[in-house]
Amino acid sequence: MKCHRFLLPLLAWFCLSALRPLLSAAKSPRPNILFIIFDDWGWQHAGVYGCDWVKTPNFDRVAKEGVLFKSAFTSNPKCSPCRATILTGRNTWQLEEASCHNGLFPAKFVVYPDLLEAAGYTVGLTGKGWGPGDFKTAAKRTRNPAGPAFDDAKMKPPAKGVSPADYAANLETFLKQRDAAKPFCFWMGFHEPHRAYEPGSGARLGKNLAEVKVPSYLPDNDVVRGDLADYAIEVESADTHIGRALKMLEAAGVLDDTLIIVTSDHGMPFPRVKGQIYEDGYHVPMAARWGKGIKPGRVVEDFINMRDLAPTYMELAGLKPHEQMTGKSIAGILRSEKSGWIEGRKIMLTGKERHDLGRPNDWGYPVRAIRTPEFFYSHNYNPERWPACNPETGFGNCDDGPTKSWIVENKGPFYELAFAYRAEEEIFDLKSDPECVKNLIKYPKYAEIARQLRAQLDKTLVEEQDPRALGNAAIFDTYKYLGNRGSKGYAEWEMRQKGLLPPEPKKKKKKTEEQ
Repeated sequence: MKCHRFLLPLLAWFCLSALRPLLSAAKSPRPNILFIIFDDWGWQHAGVYGCDWVKTPNFDRVAKEGVLFKSAFTSNPKCSPCRATILTGRNTWQLEEASCHNGLFPAKFVVYPDLLEAAGYTVGLTGKGWGPGDFKTAAKRTRNPAGPAFDDAKMKPPAKGVSPADYAANLETFLKQRDAAKPFCFWMGFHEPHRAYEPGSGARLGKNLAEVKVPSYLPDNDVVRGDLADYAIEVESADTHIGRALKMLEAAGVLDDTLIIVTSDHGMPFPRVKGQIYEDGYHVPMAARWGKGIKPGRVVEDFINMRDLAPTYMELAGLKPHEQMTGKSIAGILRSEKSGWIEGRKIMLTGKERHDLGRPNDWGYPVRAIRTPEFFYSHNYNPERWPACNPETGFGNCDDGPTKSWIVENKGPFYELAFAYRAEEEIFDLKSDPECVKNLIKYPKYAEIARQLRAQLDKTLVEEQDPRALGNAAIFDTYKYLGNRGSKGYAEWEMRQKGLLPPEPKKKKKKTEEQ
């Protein structure tokens, strides 16, 4: 009995000590969340990633005052599938109609802004949220899945291709009307650097074409350098809104109480990048700042997927991630004091189904891929199809622009890389070929590595109930494209050839959400 008198207080003290961190975490204020997403910004085009010809001082500040992610990826390198992944916390092949570009948003899938709003957060959106697609018919939503829109403020853009939306001013409007007693969750969706661009705007606004770095899969000439410079201007214009947003949060006294995550939906709108399953297409920039929650100056190597964001927001808000979410929270990585490999996340899957139109029967170009720190392996399920859509319909899964036009007109090796038929299997050594230009599948050594990666990929896809891995690939062909068909559809092209439709009108050079 005497022994018990000593043991019981000791046991109580031990239990309280063990629970104290959990109790403290439960009592700590829930952070505000500011999610900033570029549209078509390549991961390598920021100062903190070593780029010197695209100036991103405000993104760089977020990274330096927080954490920079070196290996963040989208599950699908196209606008609406990627954004559906972010909102639902699910992989692209787990999203039914939302796995395809410009389709329906299924009613069955919950999204984190709704869940946070129900838990007491004030939510809002400016610019591009989920889209393009239909979130009203099936889901019967009266607002974008990313939240209620704040889009009234406009400004004079620096170039004709830049949206007049004043994203930062719209954030300010949201901050002024919110209930200051509640945490907030705001989505700032830039339209930049989506095409079209004002031709020559880069040079006009001071870009030196000689300083532009051209990737090895694009021709190094003045046309491409000028196109990349125009793209850079749009990235830099959007970056200014990050700086203004930081000042507004500071003025409101909530900067260090706010988790700020800045990223992109996929790579730049150039041939072999946006919409394609290669490194620069699905590798995205990402940095996070949270004054009260993130130790500054850290660089993380762990592989992060866009589907990991939703469960992260839920956990930080003190909520259990919804049962539909298959991503893995990165809250532990954000709170860690370490750099480098923290949780050992070294495997990444990505893929796609149908993006834009331009093949017979509205077929897509299905791909699944797996990446490790050393290798990238992809399985092209229908190598007999054109990867960027058919030539007669203008390679619709590649945004129109000067670089695309030059490559199509001149053919040659860059045409082969961007638009020609591809092998069923591709494997790249990322150490020697980080831009995924030389497919090594024909070499026995790499063929064996590919076999191992294929087995791991297929096993994981079965575990994640990918219909294509479970023998139900045909379901993806039933998902309808709901965008403008006239300029892209193969059936419409056939009808024009027969004189049953008038000739295709000239395309207007304006920024839209159709691509």
